Amino acid sequence: MIQLLFTVLAAEAAVAATLLFKTPLRKLTVLALDSLKRGRGPVMVRTVAATVLVVLASSLHSMSQIRGHADGELDGAGVVGLTPTDQVLIARHMLEASLMGYSLFLALVIDRLHNYVKEIRRLKKNLEAVSKQNKTMLEEPNRGISKESEHDQKDISDAKKGA
Repeated sequence: MIQLLFTVLAAEAAVAATLLFKTPLRKLTVLALDSLKRGRGPVMVRTVAATVLVVLASSLHSMSQIRGHADGELDGAGVVGLTPTDQVLIARHMLEASLMGYSLFLALVIDRLHNYVKEIRRLKKNLEAVSKQNKTMLEEPNRGISKESEHDQKDISDAKKGA
């Protein structure tokens, strides 16, 4: 299970990195996440996240049980401590719990990054449309003024010729 968690963590880190930096893979990643968020995807993701959360809670509970079991035992010198087997078990549970926690956290980070990237894209499109519209609105009066000034200059030149 630890190897699986390391693999999931590495894959999530790679997805988060592609969302952070503007690379050609970012667009593919956003498209993949968009398709994942359609249909049954959100239900599946929530189910997997809930399952991982339950396993994380189970691992934390096992660690507390081992600690509680060790508190009740005295070794030959009268000192309370963990046996080597308990130490190994706690270390393994601690590693599993931390990997599951990091995985859930990275899933949340990926979801937020995906939303931010989509929002930035939408805002850039709106900004380009507004700036284009603003530019055309600024150019229209200038064109009208230049045409009017050309008419005025023609009228003035015609008047000078007639006089």
